[in-house]
Amino acid sequence: MKCKFCNSSINDSTFDLGISPPSNSLISSDDYFEEESSFPLVLYTCPNCFLVQIDEQLTGPEIFNNNYVYFSSMSNYWVSHAKKYSIDIINRLQLGVHSFVVEIASNDGYLLKNFVERGIDCLGIEPSEGTANAAELVGVPTLIEFFDLNLAEKLISDNREADLIIANNVLAHVPSINNFISAFKRLLKPEGTITIEFPHVLSMVNNKEFDTIYHEHFFYFSIFTLKNIFFTHGLSIYDVDELETHGGSLRIYLTNINNSIDKQTNKGNLRRILDKELNNKINSFEFYSRIKKDALNIKLKANEFLKKEKTLGKKIIAFGAAAKGNTFLNFSSITTELIDFVVDETPYKIGKFMPQSKIPIHSFEKIAEEKPDLIVILPWNHKKEIMKKLLFTKQWGAKLVVFIPELEVF
Repeated sequence: MKCKFCNSSINDSTFDLGISPPSNSLISSDDYFEEESSFPLVLYTCPNCFLVQIDEQLTGPEIFNNNYVYFSSMSNYWVSHAKKYSIDIINRLQLGVHSFVVEIASNDGYLLKNFVERGIDCLGIEPSEGTANAAELVGVPTLIEFFDLNLAEKLISDNREADLIIANNVLAHVPSINNFISAFKRLLKPEGTITIEFPHVLSMVNNKEFDTIYHEHFFYFSIFTLKNIFFTHGLSIYDVDELETHGGSLRIYLTNINNSIDKQTNKGNLRRILDKELNNKINSFEFYSRIKKDALNIKLKANEFLKKEKTLGKKIIAFGAAAKGNTFLNFSSITTELIDFVVDETPYKIGKFMPQSKIPIHSFEKIAEEKPDLIVILPWNHKKEIMKKLLFTKQWGAKLVVFIPELEVF
């Protein structure tokens, strides 16, 4: 395998999670008995640049198509997170009616609607038709396209250079990383800013978050690696925020190398986080090899716990038909033998089945009907929000459980 950034040869894998279908490929009732398309899910670390990545098994159109069912607005947490960011960045960059903002992978307009409300010209670029149409319904102009250098050139030809480019949880989803970042560089005004949010690979390894690994995520980033990648493309990281999202994420602020922003900004946050990474030996294979052992321990503990509860006659369900949940279930070999069904609040998922495990997905109302004894929270990174929604289950003594990063029962 070749590194997708520096083209170095990668001979050894970091962590083999086996063969599984894409984590977002929910099964319809019509396809229940059909054979699923499954692919190897193997994590690699480049020995040259230390970019953590999986081999490309699927292309963007195979993942982000009309069957893509993640709508950001379904999470109150994400809506609140987006609103706070919007207020902060508008004030920080002094954006106004003469500014132009572009969001890559803008989903259903959950973030850009905040700019529309302030009268700031903006454009969403979103390849999935269903989410793009939802964005249009809330007044967010949206192109149903994949963002790349060709699209950036088209926008430039229409005099659409951006004061701000937003890319939240999308950089990891694009295998052609050099073309993608070149497109950022091309679209950005000389004194413009790019903000990018992504799960921090330091948190992923230290917090045992192996369920973040799935076919939709081609990359797992550190500042150590990204600093060099962006420098190669003439971009400089001038600030970094640490976030709680996805179990530990970063938001980086980028601009063109040697412009006034780059020269005048104190880069203390960048140096602090880079030092933290290096102190954890993020530029060594020893650091990344830990995730394999941790994942196996979580798998064994989860199976032991669920089998014991099932043997006692307990009714067990799960909350959240999330992609990370699929990685956890499939790696742990958990099926309907242990979990009766999953509930989800996204209408498009109801009536379908989780890939490989084939656990049925029901509506939230099913909880009150069935009164389960135990509820496994699969999107554990949203456990605070989810636990509030599930407070009513205490009426019949239900327990809530998460397995990552540690087994916890509430």
